[in-house]
Amino acid sequence: MGNLCCCVQVDQSTVAIREQFGKFDSVLEPGCHCLPWIFGKRVVGHLTLRLQQLDVRCETKTKDNVFVTVVASIQYRPLAGKESDAYYKLTNTRSQIQAYVFDVIRASVPKLNLDDAFVQKNDIAMAVEDELEKAMSAYGFEIVQTLIVDIEPDAHVKQAMNEINAAARMRVAANEKAEAEKIVQIKRAEGEAEAKYLSGLGIARQRQAIVDGLRDSVLGFSVNVPGTTAKDVMDMVLITQYFDTMKEVGASSKSSAVFIPHGPGAVRDIATQIRDGLLQGQSASDN
Repeated sequence: MGNLCCCVQVDQSTVAIREQFGKFDSVLEPGCHCLPWIFGKRVVGHLTLRLQQLDVRCETKTKDNVFVTVVASIQYRPLAGKESDAYYKLTNTRSQIQAYVFDVIRASVPKLNLDDAFVQKNDIAMAVEDELEKAMSAYGFEIVQTLIVDIEPDAHVKQAMNEINAAARMRVAANEKAEAEKIVQIKRAEGEAEAKYLSGLGIARQRQAIVDGLRDSVLGFSVNVPGTTAKDVMDMVLITQYFDTMKEVGASSKSSAVFIPHGPGAVRDIATQIRDGLLQGQSASDN
């Protein structure tokens, strides 16, 4: 009905290409336009001004011979004032952009190792955008943004990278665990050393108290019982301690202490041996 009335409607964010007798005439902006078809004028096509996106997957090889798939996202739109170039100069815009993306990526990525490719993907995106901007502006298109959205190594390479990362983390964890165990052992050893030191102090004080008690007992017994010597008192004390010890051994069912010899007369022999040893040591020191 619009063609019969010589009127045509152009939607928002769209332009129409008008020809007259097969030759480009003008670009029609959004709105209603009079189109006298009797003079050979007609609309041959429409061109959207909206931002368009093209996702390109390109397989290439890195410097360390790892095959990767690079996914690039290209955002583009027609240049204002160059709608006729965008419509007439290219038959397939998306294929043309894809060819330039392939060319730049396959020239840039092989110069980088796999790890560097992940780090420098913004540099790759800038190289693609610069090349596309120079090439596509001559065809009436503007490259708004170029993104490298993903770099996908081969599945086996990805698995190997994950295993390397996992091994490195396990090594760090093992080092931390060993360090913690080392600290625990050091603290345990310090605790045992402190305990032994305190135990030694306790034993020394105990023995000192025993010696003091025996001295006081000998002195008191010698004063209260005339005619007794210190030797007689010590023999009696040793015999008393001997019987007390035997009593404790007999009272305990789990005792592992064994006395050889175990007769009462052996106490005097032990006392004699101790005194003889002390006298011999004193004689040796005097000589």
